[in-house]
Amino acid sequence: MIPLIDATFRHVRCCKKASGCPYSPANASVKIGTARAKSESVFLDATFRHVRCCKKASLQSATSKKTAHRDGESMRVVATASTKTLPAYAPSSRTRRSKSSTSSLAAVPGVGAVMKLFRKTPSYPGIGEPLRGEIFDRGCVYLDYNATTPIWPEVAAEMAPFLFEHFGNPSSGHAFATPCRDAVALARRRVAAMLGCKDDEVVFTSCGSESDNFAIDGAVRAWRAKRRGTSSDAKPKVVATAIEHPAVIEHLKAKAAFGELTYELVGVDDEGVVRVEDVTRAMEDENVCLVTVMQANNETGAIQPIAAIAAEAKKRGILIHTDSAQSCGKIPVKVDALNADMVTIVGHKIGAPKGVAALYIREGTDLGGAKPFYGGGQESGRRAGTENVLHIVGLGKACEIVEREMDACPAHLKAMRDDLQKRLVDALGGPDGSGVRINSPKDDAKRLPNTLNIGIKGMLASISLMELSGAMAASAGAACHTGDVAAAAGGAATVSSVLEAMAVPMDYAVGTLRLSVGRHTTPKDVEMGAALLIEAARRQVK
Repeated sequence: MIPLIDATFRHVRCCKKASGCPYSPANASVKIGTARAKSESVFLDATFRHVRCCKKASLQSATSKKTAHRDGESMRVVATASTKTLPAYAPSSRTRRSKSSTSSLAAVPGVGAVMKLFRKTPSYPGIGEPLRGEIFDRGCVYLDYNATTPIWPEVAAEMAPFLFEHFGNPSSGHAFATPCRDAVALARRRVAAMLGCKDDEVVFTSCGSESDNFAIDGAVRAWRAKRRGTSSDAKPKVVATAIEHPAVIEHLKAKAAFGELTYELVGVDDEGVVRVEDVTRAMEDENVCLVTVMQANNETGAIQPIAAIAAEAKKRGILIHTDSAQSCGKIPVKVDALNADMVTIVGHKIGAPKGVAALYIREGTDLGGAKPFYGGGQESGRRAGTENVLHIVGLGKACEIVEREMDACPAHLKAMRDDLQKRLVDALGGPDGSGVRINSPKDDAKRLPNTLNIGIKGMLASISLMELSGAMAASAGAACHTGDVAAAAGGAATVSSVLEAMAVPMDYAVGTLRLSVGRHTTPKDVEMGAALLIEAARRQVK
């Protein structure tokens, strides 16, 4: 969240040279309107460049014409930057700047107070405290954290210097590269600390899909490399489950269509959990090169028995990969406890920006030289391409927060989820409880603390969510192509592959909602969200 500082802009609007300076807010197309200031991000770098450009004229104007500036007038800071991020915004931190230059800049009306505020201890919304923003402020309830999370304010503040100030290529050898190279190294340490692994076992990628694809392709390549020179027509086989993310299933389908592998999707029980013995049975084929099973399902929150599956895979010399995108920040993701060879994590599920993820690759894991991209030697030669420093910094900070809050945040998530579930079940379950179905494990230890997958009998969830789209955000378990409940239950609806794998009855499947709470969900969000859904359901349920 970028600080919005009225006094600075009041100052620059007053400057005699404001219209002629190339860095002035007007010329930088910066919106200053008071009514919009609360919801817009303002690029302070241009502002400070303007102040430096015009400081002499400003000081002369303040002295000779006694302008109406008052230092700190209308000083309204929506979010302050931390001391650590000061170099990104404050001209006083630039290298080779003389003390007198710093002093004169601080004397510019309004700017001295701004610079002092940047040095104050930051204050960010904590667990259970609401975020601000245009859509949040008009009362829209967000219950779709499994789809994506907001960028945590602390994460944005950590990223800011690499948006406004530090731009060097981490592979270069000069001063501009050093902050970026150090930042990538720090982010790698933070990700490794969250995963409980070595720094050099973390490979940064662009998204969870890339990480999952990389793991599959690497295992296939390694299998082929070991059999190079043999006359066998056998193909490598990958074992997955029927509830995997499309990043896994669609990739397997494509590779099979190209003739590069075969695969088997193992089914799950009616609670969405795969049986270890079923996966073990699928491993008996001697051509199995990889088992990939997500740690927790993104729709139901069902936690899979990864460690037990990994133990069976290791007995047979088979690589094991797990997609932990939905697990991070909700349950521990420690690679040794999972006993996995490869683990996917994703930034935008844990308060970091979209467009960054990581793949843990256990030291010594043979991927046959496979890479998602070929080119330079970045990521220890495992993935070419100049590092996305800005987003990598965000992922590292998010992982630090996840590790620090691993006791407190899941407890908050569970409290919010349980309250939401109770309100819906009490209002819509009916005398015998048959009005609703919880599509998740009954045992809380096998279920993510933030996820509620609930089927409401007689409701068309997708229609209701479209009607409520301006008031709340959530996901439906089926896409309905009709407004008639009976027709939808009779087949005029596309049900998610996860609900199909669980054999959820259609009259519940078409009314299934995936509600997911997060770090900044409040009791008020739960109360409002439940009330909206109950009212919507009662309009449909007859």
